[in-house]
Amino acid sequence: MKKNSSEEIINRTLVPILALDLHYEYLNELKAVFADMKKVNKISSQFTWNEKDLKIEERIKDEVVLITDLDLKIVFASNGIKRMTGYQEEEVLGKTPRMFQGPATNKSVLKEIKEAIKQEIPFKKTIENYKKDGRTYKCSVDAAPVYNLKGKLSHFIAFEREDKSA
Repeated sequence: MKKNSSEEIINRTLVPILALDLHYEYLNELKAVFADMKKVNKISSQFTWNEKDLKIEERIKDEVVLITDLDLKIVFASNGIKRMTGYQEEEVLGKTPRMFQGPATNKSVLKEIKEAIKQEIPFKKTIENYKKDGRTYKCSVDAAPVYNLKGKLSHFIAFEREDKSA
């Protein structure tokens, strides 16, 4: 059965429009990653730490990056924070990662994290966190202390992603 010419025209014009939408989305993601790296580089320069050892540029595309000061106040959250938690970066700045915890958060895992921070050692944990809307999610956290070039502790950095395996 032959399609009429108006159907053919519609089908031919939809493909480029969809391609433009995907391209636009991709460009926006690239812009967000670039903006995030600019902020991270500013923090890194200000406190003279070497972010290359942390592989931030490689990881920031696929993971949420949180940087806290020594009081564990969030000083940077990558754009992926909105997708994972529902919070905008502005809503989490100045707060601690405890804002994502609640009754379902495992207290023994929290104790282990607190001990690793106290000892200034890297850790990898999966923790039950809460989104802005109150739903829980499993969050895989790969965190480490960040030292300046003089060897003094400067910040903590966490690479996080939603663990959908369970």
